[in-house]
Amino acid sequence: MEFLYVKALHIIFIVTWFAGLFYIIRLFIYHTEAEQKEEPAKTILQNQYKIMEKRLWYGITWPSMILTLIFGTWMVWEVPSFLSQAYFILKLCFVLALIIYHFQSHIIFKQLQNDVFKFSSFKLRIWNEVATVFLVAIVFLIVLKSNTGFVWGMLGLLAFTLTLLIAIKIYRIIRENKENKN
Repeated sequence: MEFLYVKALHIIFIVTWFAGLFYIIRLFIYHTEAEQKEEPAKTILQNQYKIMEKRLWYGITWPSMILTLIFGTWMVWEVPSFLSQAYFILKLCFVLALIIYHFQSHIIFKQLQNDVFKFSSFKLRIWNEVATVFLVAIVFLIVLKSNTGFVWGMLGLLAFTLTLLIAIKIYRIIRENKENKN
């Protein structure tokens, strides 16, 4: 019974971690786009985005990641046989990559907090979809619990990723056409 409570908490914090990751990058995009605004709008918007980013990052996203890892580790402690299953090891590899993604997002966060803009909003839109790819891969691995199913899942993930990239490109073209008309 204790295991189910730990599992439920693990899932809750996965959801809030991903929510934080998805939203923080959206804020980075808006923050970066505010750089093109005229004063005083530019300064007002960027200051507001800095506050929003800081509250989200330190109030939700970081704590959610830490609690996800605590409850995930607790589940492995309770059921160490997970570590003998290939799908689970592969899932842990994706989780490690997600943690690296989180830390890279933290670097972007710190840069924007210091008014350093190294990425365009287009590149940040693509970066935003990386978390989606991790989410899809991890969920398919955990639900299917097989490497064979994972192969099909990865093919689906590849198709999904390509669809996302095409959608981002189409959105960019539509947005640029709208801006050119104005």
